[in-house]
Amino acid sequence: MLQLDTVIFDMDGLLIDSEPLWYEAGAEVLAQYGKQLSKTLYEQTVGLRTEEWLEYWFRHFNIPFDTIDTAKIQIEQRVEQKIRTKGKALPGLEHIFHYFHARRYKIGLATSSALKIAQAVTDVLGIKPFLQAITSAEHLPYGKPHPQVYIECAEQLQSDPSSCICFEDSFNGMIAAKAAKMQCVVVPVHNQLQDSKWGAADLKISSLQNFNDLLLTRFR
Repeated sequence: MLQLDTVIFDMDGLLIDSEPLWYEAGAEVLAQYGKQLSKTLYEQTVGLRTEEWLEYWFRHFNIPFDTIDTAKIQIEQRVEQKIRTKGKALPGLEHIFHYFHARRYKIGLATSSALKIAQAVTDVLGIKPFLQAITSAEHLPYGKPHPQVYIECAEQLQSDPSSCICFEDSFNGMIAAKAAKMQCVVVPVHNQLQDSKWGAADLKISSLQNFNDLLLTRFR
């Protein structure tokens, strides 16, 4: 294994508390079809691209697929607006970026969300100066759990996958990072912290704020 010199972050639910905003937007759009989006159904699609979870929801509710493109546009417009008006950083954001910047790591962002959503998030959080690469699975043939968005981010950073450590909050994201042959730290939401599904991760922590030199030595 090469020496670690690169860190790649997921975005939604890891850096910014946007999952409730995606849920709100999804619920608002589905309400137009007379359907109610439950938290359980929403959680089953966390980490997927917008069109992928819309396909999942539309199939679940027997909604015709011919309006998916319109629903995707509506949801992403709503989410971008919500992020810009009330998006908030998750605990440890400032710590984790300064931590890796101080150690001269190359820093990237790999998200399932559309690039315009990523741009809104980096604006709101003020992290754009730290990032040398931002990749979105929006127009890739496959999204997470496929590893392509992580592989492309590493390529843009000119990093070997084995020199990368990734931070994720979703199961689909964890699988994508591991399939890309990268080390993966998961930061699950509190009520999923003890779930056995995180067993494939290299490390599990409760907050980005908790990452430190002692934990980093586990990867060397």
